[in-house]
Amino acid sequence: MDPEVSLLLQCPLGGLPEKQVRAELSPAYDRRPLPGGDKAITAIWESRLQAQPWLFNAPKFRLHSATLAPTGSPGPQLLLRLGLTSYQDFLGTNWASSAAWLRQQGATDWGDKQAYLADPLGVGAALATADDFLVFLRRSGQVAEAPGLVDVPGGHPEPQALCPGDSPLHKDLPGELVVHELFSSVLQEICDEVNVPPLTLSQPLLLGIACNETSAGRASAEFYVQCSLTSEQVRKHYMSGGPEAHESTGIIFVEKQSMQRLQETEMWAELCPSAKGAIFLYNRVQGTLSPQLGRQ
Repeated sequence: MDPEVSLLLQCPLGGLPEKQVRAELSPAYDRRPLPGGDKAITAIWESRLQAQPWLFNAPKFRLHSATLAPTGSPGPQLLLRLGLTSYQDFLGTNWASSAAWLRQQGATDWGDKQAYLADPLGVGAALATADDFLVFLRRSGQVAEAPGLVDVPGGHPEPQALCPGDSPLHKDLPGELVVHELFSSVLQEICDEVNVPPLTLSQPLLLGIACNETSAGRASAEFYVQCSLTSEQVRKHYMSGGPEAHESTGIIFVEKQSMQRLQETEMWAELCPSAKGAIFLYNRVQGTLSPQLGRQ
């Protein structure tokens, strides 16, 4: 394993389709108010905006916990317990200089080291091309997290995509719609960042959940998505630009058969933790299904 990433949950071999995942959204799963109040969060946000005025605050889903049912259980196999948070709270807790202390205090006060942390649930994709490459992107200097590092396509599911405006999101979002947003958001991120047509992408399979230990254990749901285009075709689409072209400066293709040994290469040091989590889960859940990975 790598100290920058841990695995919270690993799905059964092959991964889970949308119909085998359900979500429970409740205020009980929101983060706890900080000891002494949340003024520090506002101060951190205002400071970050001065340095990066393009940052945008919006609601996010907060992962409280996840439970995988025993193999062979009827019905959905994975339950996600979700609250709501925001990007501002994320930068003011998970990325705060006090994050380690907040984890210790959460364990002391609530028996949960993540209790005071925003922990917005991210999504990422091990995106495979038709000629058996995985797709990576070099992050630009304009992004708030991991500028200049190499990542997989990804982002966040958006509560406001399901319930725009100022509606009371907790009670207005049925669990099945939340799960659909989780699965559809990873496809949208691929289309926006890589600029490939939606119809070239398979339905996502959930590989598991990885935690970024450089941002105090923030979780990301990692998926496997197959693209019907070759790596050269994907490159051409990427080079023609897309809605989120500013978030990356280059595209990188790595052969599937190299994934099991990627940690031994120089590229590993350039990967941000979310990409490392995606690769660990890909190797354990999807990679074992590929005969190419067994070749020497």
